[in-house]
Amino acid sequence: MIQALSDAVAVQAGHPFRGSIAEDPNGHAYALQMRDVSPDGGVAWRGLTRTSLDRHKSAVWLQAGDVVFVARGQRNYALSLDDVPLPAVCSPHFFLLRVRSADLLPAFLAWQINRGPAQRYFAQNAEGSNQLSIRRGILEALPICIPPLAQQQRIVALATEARREIQVLEALIRNREHQLD
Repeated sequence: MIQALSDAVAVQAGHPFRGSIAEDPNGHAYALQMRDVSPDGGVAWRGLTRTSLDRHKSAVWLQAGDVVFVARGQRNYALSLDDVPLPAVCSPHFFLLRVRSADLLPAFLAWQINRGPAQRYFAQNAEGSNQLSIRRGILEALPICIPPLAQQQRIVALATEARREIQVLEALIRNREHQLD
């Protein structure tokens, strides 16, 4: 069944920091920024900036099962958060996606967003001249397919194995290059 993303997922903007994110060694929060994520490697939790949030603004804390969507830049992609080891919020460069439907796995949603049809949709609807970005309304209107849970689980397992195979092959290539050097 195909439906709009907003039918199954709550979409929220990242935390509204004013200006750059100030580092605070005694801060009570961590900020997830663009430099902390990669489409292949997930989140570098140890690299997050420790900061303090304005106590007058309510924070939407990241939690396991969330999906973060990179909304700015040349590549728009999603990451499913299996674990969130720190009290963290995401910066305004992200949208935070929270699955509301028990029929949709967050890892499957992230996988689907990263596939060709969704990527073509984003390329056609991106806005901006210097820096491309995806507006919230565009993201919420993204058509998604929700197959049965068993099929979602199989797809996620296959995608995880494919990622692992790529990592092993890249390690073999690096090893061969070291041998040649």
